Amino acid sequence: MAHARPTILQLIPHLDAGGAEMTTLEVTEAVVAGGGRALVLSEGGRLEERIIRLGGEFMRFPAATKNPARVISNGYALAHVIGAEGVNLIHARSRAPAWSALLAVQKTRIPFVTTYHGAYSERGRIKNLYNSVMARSDIVIANSDYTAQSIRTRYGAPDNRIRIVYRGVDLTRFDPAKVSTERIAGLRSKWQIPKDARVILHMARVTPLKGQSVVIDATRRLKASGRLGDAVVVFAGDSQGRDGYVAELQGAIAAAGLTEAVKIVGHVEDVPAAFAMAHIGLLVSTEPEGFGRSSAEAQAMRCPVILTRIGALPETLVAEPAAPSAPSTGWLVPPGDAAALAEALASALALAPGERTAIGDRARAFVTGRFTTRELQRQTLAVYDELLLGSSLETTFLGTLRS
Repeated sequence: MAHARPTILQLIPHLDAGGAEMTTLEVTEAVVAGGGRALVLSEGGRLEERIIRLGGEFMRFPAATKNPARVISNGYALAHVIGAEGVNLIHARSRAPAWSALLAVQKTRIPFVTTYHGAYSERGRIKNLYNSVMARSDIVIANSDYTAQSIRTRYGAPDNRIRIVYRGVDLTRFDPAKVSTERIAGLRSKWQIPKDARVILHMARVTPLKGQSVVIDATRRLKASGRLGDAVVVFAGDSQGRDGYVAELQGAIAAAGLTEAVKIVGHVEDVPAAFAMAHIGLLVSTEPEGFGRSSAEAQAMRCPVILTRIGALPETLVAEPAAPSAPSTGWLVPPGDAAALAEALASALALAPGERTAIGDRARAFVTGRFTTRELQRQTLAVYDELLLGSSLETTFLGTLRS
């Protein structure tokens, strides 16, 4: 059934947690606010109800499969959905479903957008071919300068098909003035952290590439040198079934004598309160990141950050050597370097209250000027308009969130 308003179909494997999933929600909100119809096809997850609350429509679809035969059959199924639902544009956010989408648009001739969310590893021609689907769309959205350069280098994609759209932070939600002392106290109580203890918050999925083991080693070094003080390290993030890795981390914590100083708390719903409580935020990945949402979220809450100098993470803060120390919003350290991380943590813990406040103020100003949900939504709708104006559809999102 055709619809007079633009119908956008977003395709993503799961809707549990992560940057791609949150961006799906944000674009759903923008499409609906812009007068469009927002369909999301996915295996589902904890965020699917939020799609509905935002005015979108959720359809369960086997988008996570990597089985070649199922990927092909999904292409035919998507072509049917496109015709039945009057879809005007399809936006794929992961590689296997992007192959299905590519097959579908070859049959239906509608515009095709991909977002290259991650720094995909490539070891050999087969993996390069598999990943290349993300650069075969009419327009590929890169979530950072680093990602855009990877697309150019790996697949030879021309600049006129690449748009850089940074992930955004909802500044109405991530607003220090809106986080009550009760919310912070509730988290401290839940995590059993003393009232006055400073929190070093590592907000990321619990997976080896996020560098949790490096943080444990750095914390051990700080404690051994007498510089940890009352600080408590919190690993906050979904393990996504990696129980063996969680057990490995717990063993390392116990072996280092850090049972009271390091806590693994799992998935966190109230992320703004967590960063409002934190003295310092960490994102110390050991492999390249396509962006680093938690870096921007922490700084929006006036929380200084320590990041690794890898992938796109340096784009998400102001730090030496790119800038003199005065206007910095945090520290950069080499990936996998526990000694360097320990020194950066020691510097952060040694800040006088006024120094930390000044860094936090600069951090929020930096994020406000560069990484907002509103800007992500505006730029994504602009991509949709660019393609829809070239199609037979006369009504687009012009004059709505683009203004």
